[in-house]
Amino acid sequence: MSDPNQEFPIDIELEAPLKKVCYPGFDTDILAMQLVTEARYENGKAVIHLRPLSAPPEVSEELENRIAAAVREATGAEEVEIHAPTPLPPKEKQGPQPIEGVKWVVPVASGKGGVGKSTVAVHLALALAAQGLKVGLLDLDLYGPSLPIMLGLRDAKPEAEGQLIAPIESMGLRVMSVGFLLGADKALIWRGPLVMKAVRQLLHEVAWGELDVLVLDLPPGTGDVQITMAQEVPISGAVVVTTPQDVALGDAIKGVDMFGQVGAPVLGIVENMSYFACPDCGSRHEIFGHGSVEPLAAKLGVPYLGELPLDPAVRQLADEGKPGEVLAGEHGEPFRQLAEKVLARLKES
Repeated sequence: MSDPNQEFPIDIELEAPLKKVCYPGFDTDILAMQLVTEARYENGKAVIHLRPLSAPPEVSEELENRIAAAVREATGAEEVEIHAPTPLPPKEKQGPQPIEGVKWVVPVASGKGGVGKSTVAVHLALALAAQGLKVGLLDLDLYGPSLPIMLGLRDAKPEAEGQLIAPIESMGLRVMSVGFLLGADKALIWRGPLVMKAVRQLLHEVAWGELDVLVLDLPPGTGDVQITMAQEVPISGAVVVTTPQDVALGDAIKGVDMFGQVGAPVLGIVENMSYFACPDCGSRHEIFGHGSVEPLAAKLGVPYLGELPLDPAVRQLADEGKPGEVLAGEHGEPFRQLAEKVLARLKES
């Protein structure tokens, strides 16, 4: 440890006696512990300033008595004045903090993977932007970021904007993904604390500007990302994505329950891959079942936001990084309807 005299003003007459004073219950002297911030000796008077100490009154009193006795014995001081300020009370834990300039925060969530959550998040954001809203899209699926691929932004590299990161402008959206920072093909091997820090930074250290809606593409499940998100920002309303399969419905229940536990409203459940419209025969095929999601929404007391088809064109254009073309044609109608329902719900909140 460095010499405390190099950091704090301590007169030579007081250095030796203070080195003999140990904090009650410890074998280390108070100079080595850097508890003394200033020590002056002049005209028979010693003035000693200590750091704020969170200690019981009897411990503080014993420490001051030890200091006074050591100083008097070494210097013969007529007066020893000790200043030990009371520590400030700990700050109260703050709740979720709004993102500056952002009106509504809408996470798109699912209890399990493979239900098309990212596809819904991307096309919902595009459909909201098509209604004239200023929309941001944040990829919080840290372990499997897909937005760089779906938006054709594999090589995008965000730049700094002052102390913040500037989002990528694409298809009328302001977009940010950890895939831009680490590379879409790089495996992310992070434990909880790093994940939570990354979520905070992506929410609060990006220059989102003025947005009507910030859509969050969450990872599947109810883990660190979801919990941190709910602690960091006020949620305007979540969209839960599921397919009609029983295994997906069970996880959808967990997703709705998670938002209930953190006090965040749910805008509704959307039934994705609800059916396949055969382009050759014109018939409707309900590959994953049908008719179970709307009753589930009613049972959970949340709105049913409708059904989205299993559409090969949507998949193909997303793989090619051209989801904007979906919204431009007939394939985008289900997403336009979803965006209208979501916006109506947001305006009611």
